[in-house]
Amino acid sequence: MLFNSIQYLFFLPLVFTLYWLINQKSLKLQNALLLAASYYFYACWDWRFLFLLMFSTGLDYYTGLKMYDAPNARLKKFWFWLSIIVNVGFLGVFKYYNFFAESFAEMLSVFGLQVNVWTLQIILPVGISFYTFHGLSYVIDIYKNRIEPERNIVDYSLFVSYFPLLVAGPIERATHLLPQIKKPRIFNSDRAIDGLHQIIWGLFKKVVIADSCAIYANEIFSDYESANSLTLFMGALYFTFQIYGDFSGYSDIALGTSKLFGIELLRNFSYPYFSRDIAEFWRRWHISLSTWFRDYLYIPLGGSQGGMKMKVRNTFIIFLVSGFWHGANWTFIVWGFLNALYFMPLLLSGTNRVNMDIVAKGKTLPSLREFLGMGITFFMALVAWVFFRSETVGQAFVFLKRMFSFNFNGGVEYMSIERYSVELVLLLLFFLFMEWISREHEHPFFGKFKWIKIIVVLLGLIVLGVYSQASDFIYFQF
Repeated sequence: MLFNSIQYLFFLPLVFTLYWLINQKSLKLQNALLLAASYYFYACWDWRFLFLLMFSTGLDYYTGLKMYDAPNARLKKFWFWLSIIVNVGFLGVFKYYNFFAESFAEMLSVFGLQVNVWTLQIILPVGISFYTFHGLSYVIDIYKNRIEPERNIVDYSLFVSYFPLLVAGPIERATHLLPQIKKPRIFNSDRAIDGLHQIIWGLFKKVVIADSCAIYANEIFSDYESANSLTLFMGALYFTFQIYGDFSGYSDIALGTSKLFGIELLRNFSYPYFSRDIAEFWRRWHISLSTWFRDYLYIPLGGSQGGMKMKVRNTFIIFLVSGFWHGANWTFIVWGFLNALYFMPLLLSGTNRVNMDIVAKGKTLPSLREFLGMGITFFMALVAWVFFRSETVGQAFVFLKRMFSFNFNGGVEYMSIERYSVELVLLLLFFLFMEWISREHEHPFFGKFKWIKIIVVLLGLIVLGVYSQASDFIYFQF
């Protein structure tokens, strides 16, 4: 089920109404309703994979209890590694098996050995990377004695399967979400209205910004070998806004939906395209994943406690694993490697934690230095996104080579598609303006002109949304 679908438009009010009607009767019944709704939400994609989600949930629930009750360290370690191996094993089979098999065959072909590899003809279960990381953080926290296991199977299952975050995050922690699940929620009209506002802004990002940019980005990336430099730059620019509008739009809808139920989720985006360096960018982009890797991989590897050699090693590991987490393709690994290279000058100079506050906080405009920093960081991200979007590494290099060939003959090449490029550029400028004025808030709908902004955004959804069919969110494939 898509957040931007008619089906969800009926699903959400129904669940919301039932949820608050039984609020005074039983917290257990309320949580059971949310769990049933979450399983229905997931089953709408492919009901068969619901059993995989349930198995993964049951495994981590059971091993969490067995670890905590283990009479000795050896048995505790056994249950821990059982959960880790099975969870990572499922992720490896569904997401990475074909990649490793095909890469192995290609490596052997370099030495003149031709091997016919056996590949799996299966689809990737939607959200598997997200709910697997929920479970992994849970069992790791129990193993490290940071938390006690949850003994209520419904509450734990809801933590893993809560429908607003189930298929594309944010990646929650048991220490943050489980306490909210276990305590009674009281309806708060102000929070619910704020949630509706955030949903509207998320839909605008997805339907108006991301889906409009996708039309041009798809056309240009599919015709990159014949397009001129300016067109290719515009294609990269469109995708840069597409992926941000798509993924942050999903996160806004997820956070806003959860506020309707009295539950606060972790913030996943904080205006990353206004970052003044690449380190700040990664503190503001996909925050729940970045902090997950920091807490469960970077710090256990030694973090920043060792010498510079260890810091460099750990930074490259984090970015390469992050790239590989996004997909089983060398393009994602190169994307991660490139971002690690971007990060190196800041790490080596010790300036990776300089820009910790909001840019131009309390001011209307940034300083010249801040403006240049944002421009350079945005361009670095744009170049990296070319690898993320391309089907192969070779295609990405050809795309960038032609983009930097400075062939501007013909200007921007207009495609015979349903939206005009000039109008889209103006729309993106409006979007940037709305983001800039709201950079100290979660969304733009605040202050005395709040209703004017809401009306303008709703008009955009109505006028431009009619051109769009409900399309998948990009991160569903990860």
